[in-house]
Parts: sequence; C-alpha cells; structure tokens
Amino acid sequence: MFLTNFFQHQGLPFAWSWTISQVVIIFVFQLVLALSVAAFILADRKIWAAVQMRRGPNVVGAFGLLQTIADALKFFFKEVIIPSGANKVLFVLGPLITATLAFAAWAVIPVSAGWVVSNINVGILYLFAISSLGVYGVIVSGWASNSKYAFLSALRAAAQMVSYEVSIGLC
Repeated sequence: MFLTNFFQHQGLPFAWSWTISQVVIIFVFQLVLALSVAAFILADRKIWAAVQMRRGPNVVGAFGLLQTIADALKFFFKEVIIPSGANKVLFVLGPLITATLAFAAWAVIPVSAGWVVSNINVGILYLFAISSLGVYGVIVSGWASNSKYAFLSALRAAAQMVSYEVSIGLC
C-alpha cells in the first residue's frame, strides 16, 4: 500500500499506481529470489569443493563471489542449438512454460507478515495447480525435440514430478 500511495502522490490515478506498485513488488521479489539462488549455488559449490578437498570457484571476483554470475552470463550468451527435426516453436516454448510456472508458484508464498505478491484465500490449491502444470513444459520440451530418447527422458521426469506431487499433497 505504501508504493501505491507514493505513486498516487506523484499524480497518477489509483489504477496506474496500483499496477506500477505491483510490478515493482514482483520485480524486487524476483531479484531477491534470483540473488538468493545465486548465493545458494555458490555456497553449494564451495562446500562440495571443501568436502572433496579442492579449491572450488575462486577465479572470478574476490573469493569467487562472481562465479555464479559469470556462469549465468556464459549460459545466456551461448548459441541456441535447435535440432533440425525439432518443432522449433515448441522446443523454445517448453522451457519457457516450465520457468514461468516455477516463478508463478512463488506468488502465493508469504515472505513475512503481510508481505506477499498475491494474497488469495486458496493459496495452497493455487500452488498445487501451478506446480502440476509444470509437468506439461517438461513433456512438451521432450516431445518437441523429435527424439525418442529425449521424449522418454521427459516422460520419466514428468512421472517423477507427479509422484512427488502426490506425496506432498497427501502430507
């Protein structure tokens, strides 16, 4: 509500103020989530390097703090290779579906008291529905490659995702 009031005092109508404040909240939430994941990845790599008695990431930045960002930049600038027999639209759309649904599931997770992106009454049902839809992105990705091995792997991954959802739903 603070951001909505701030934008209203700047002369914007309520609808625009609310929309802009929600976009800002979602952007900040995703930024914090992405930075947290980067920190967890770095910690994971450092811990496993210590367990295996090796140095781990230490080249990029001080103490290897920028290694995860360097890996992400390398990933984003890689050449996209689409197999010649693949359905090009679905081959690109499948991972986008899965990633979008993974981020959409965070919309109902409360961060602290009164701070949540979407405060709905059926949050747990929304979470189950969104997490179960993520299976379709995995299946579409495997099918679109036009390879029986990729498709069988996608079916196996989908079966594993569904089996975890059933046990979590029963808990």
